[in-house]
Amino acid sequence: MNFTEALAELDGRRETRMIPDLSRILRLATLLDDPQVRYPTIHVTGTNGKGTAARVASELACAHGLTTGLYTSPHLLSVTERLSVCGQDIRKDEFAEEYGHLAPFLELVDADSEDRVTYFEALTALAYLWFADKPVGLAVFEVGMGGEWDATNLISSDIAVLTPIALDHPELGDTVTAVATEKAGIIKEGKIVVSREQDAEALAVIEARCDEMGAESWLEYRDWDVEERLQALGGQALRVQGRYATYDELFLPLFGEHAARNAGAALLAFEAFVGEALDADRTREAFAAVRWPGRMEVVARKPIVMLDGAHNPAGAEALSAALREAFTWTELHLVITISDGKDVEGIIAQLAPFADHVYAARNESERSGDVFPIVERFTARGTQVTTWDDVASALDAALSVAGEDDLILVTGSLYTVADARRALGSPS
Repeated sequence: MNFTEALAELDGRRETRMIPDLSRILRLATLLDDPQVRYPTIHVTGTNGKGTAARVASELACAHGLTTGLYTSPHLLSVTERLSVCGQDIRKDEFAEEYGHLAPFLELVDADSEDRVTYFEALTALAYLWFADKPVGLAVFEVGMGGEWDATNLISSDIAVLTPIALDHPELGDTVTAVATEKAGIIKEGKIVVSREQDAEALAVIEARCDEMGAESWLEYRDWDVEERLQALGGQALRVQGRYATYDELFLPLFGEHAARNAGAALLAFEAFVGEALDADRTREAFAAVRWPGRMEVVARKPIVMLDGAHNPAGAEALSAALREAFTWTELHLVITISDGKDVEGIIAQLAPFADHVYAARNESERSGDVFPIVERFTARGTQVTTWDDVASALDAALSVAGEDDLILVTGSLYTVADARRALGSPS
């Protein structure tokens, strides 16, 4: 099986709905002799920022000499971005080889199940296998959606990390309590839980789950803190108070308080994993090495072109706060597409105060929302909107009129960011 064949088989499994059932991934793991329990794991969930926390935790482990696997989602341009070991994405030939190993087991489970193994379940099983085959000394898993019913939830979750929880995917529930209950499902018996600051509803659920499972809770502000943040060229300088030490002069090449605090949670997670203070120099090295494409990513200057995958009100609020804090501009050109089913009003309410010109488009995803709700809401606020058939055309239009001191922001969805990266010449 080559990479093209593996990708075609995987793409044929794209799920159209969330199936809250672990039976297929459990059966797969059993047939594969449970590769996911052959290495310790850090498990990260939350509504926004979980990818940042997972990536920083992986960088810290690698800087301290551990061969560390990282599994994240979604990808921007290639599925190979989702699986990496110490910064090296899985090669296409490795992907094909592992998928060829997995394929007969997928067929067995398909034949025995009412529903076929889904795209995400198959990819998660591949991650389980690949990390065991490398082998890794630690794997960091970001959940795909939720927690309890997520395909990643077969791992030991030696350390669970919960970034801020809010409403997002309607499949997870229509209250913060319901969403937090699903996400707190990654907390395992007797383990350590590192939590960002949460609203009262979410925190009540998390603390109750910790009590139920006999898990130890390390809560932001109570047990650890990002004590200082200073703006720096290309990012920010931090001091983090951990459980075993205080770490200063940490340069993080990401913007915004949300990124700093999610990075802090990752530091605490790795502290919990090793059970002692981290090496100060290696910790600084890890923070400085962090790269997270599509998350407040500056890809050009004069004018600044920024890509950010904010796709819900909480993400848009964090983006807005970081913009105010770290950037200046004369006019802001907003290129935006929002996926179907998202809170358009909530997202736009956060971004509208900045937008001088709006370019509403559809992206290439089948989940792309229509431009009409975007046009309607910005027009009601007195902002002129132009509409475009695709993100590339909208971005070209913004680039053609933006001045050197302007800022072009592409946001609303990671699918929108992916389209912009392709338009700007990033490899697919």
